[in-house]
Formats: sequence, C-alpha cells, structure tokens
Amino acid sequence: MDFLEFLTPAFWVAVGQIILIDILLGGDNAVVIALACRGLPPKQRKLGIIYGTAGAIVLRVILIAFALALLAIPYLKFVGGLLLIWIGVKLLLPQDDGDEHGNIQSSDKLWGAVKTVIIADLVMSVDNVLAIAGAAESAGQHQLPLVIFGLLVSIPIIVAGSQIVLKLMDRFPVIIVLGGMLLGWIAGQMMYTDPGLKPYLPDAKTWEYATAAAGALLVLVLGKFVFGRAKEAPEAT
Repeated sequence: MDFLEFLTPAFWVAVGQIILIDILLGGDNAVVIALACRGLPPKQRKLGIIYGTAGAIVLRVILIAFALALLAIPYLKFVGGLLLIWIGVKLLLPQDDGDEHGNIQSSDKLWGAVKTVIIADLVMSVDNVLAIAGAAESAGQHQLPLVIFGLLVSIPIIVAGSQIVLKLMDRFPVIIVLGGMLLGWIAGQMMYTDPGLKPYLPDAKTWEYATAAAGALLVLVLGKFVFGRAKEAPEAT
C-alpha cells in the first residue's frame, strides 16, 4: 500500500514542482561550482564538482528535513508563506547586471574547493529549502524520499545543463513567470494549512486551492506590475 503512494498524481506533481523550483532558484549553483573549482588542476576539477555537489545535496536534504519538522509549529507556515511570496516576487523583478559571484574565491586545493562549494550552497539555499519543503508537504507521508528524489534529479540538470536552462529562460520568459507563480501557489497552500490557522478556516480543498491561486496571482501582480514597474522607472529616466 505504501508503494502505491509513490504512483499517485500528487507525488509526481510534487516531484515536478521540486525540480522546477530547484532549476529556477538553484541556477546559481553551477556558477558557484565553476568559480570555486576553476583554480584546481584539470584532473581534479571533475572530482571537485562531484564532491562539492554531493556535499551540497546532503546538506540540503538535512536542512529540508529540519524545515519539514519546523513547519508543524503554529503560524510558522504562515510566516514562511509570506517569505515565499516575496521570493517569488523577486524572481520576477528585472535582474541587475552586477556580478554577484565576484566574491566566490577559487582554491587550488581539492578539499578547499569542495568546502567553498558547500558553504556557498548553504548560504544560497534558504529560498530553495523553504520552497521545496512547502512543495513536499502535498506528497503525504513520503516527504523526505520525495525531496531526495527531486534533488537527485534536478541538481545534475543544473550542473550539466545550466547554460541550456538559462538560454531557455532567456528565450521563453514565461518559464520565469510560471516559476514565480508556482512559488506563490505553494505559499498560499502553506498559509492556508498552517496549524495555528486551521481551526478558524473551512476544511475544504476548494478553499485551499482558491488561496493557492490567490498567492500565485499576488506574486504575478506584485512582481510584474507593482515592484517590477517601480524598479524599471528610474532606469527609464
């Protein structure tokens, strides 16, 4: 019976959400890995990439396991949902041209490069962890196996195909928009299912989906029409 839960649509929808979230929010990981390993001898670069990526995966699974437990605390999911909405809005804002990776230092030692990758991933993973934990909640009892599976699928895509993914995003900006709205959808679900608010809200999937849709729409409106236009305004003058 437990195995059949892995075949349910909810499980695979959550897998798809995790992969999309990790590609959208984790695209910088490939850049960080490249910068951290660029000082290694050619023969060690591949090992640096493999070990650094493996360490980052293990660390992120641990963080998400803690996040899944913390989301059971009353009102924490509501606060997390608000933060996730802002992350989604930032995803839709015009990007600055500044080089935000200039402070990533390379190392000529294998384990030094691996340590740099893992620490940088830890600093950059807050948004990923929160979004993935929210997406995994819709999968029922097998949340952590879902997270591990989703990360194992998505991280190689980021590392091996980051340039392809970035080009697709440049060519089809709707991917970014849909990704931001997905974060808003997950935020709405998180806020509606908060243990502290649950006694005061109707226990109906229709209301949950309506709140999720409202979160997706809020991210779109704020990102594209409110903060987006405000950020573009000074550039036009």
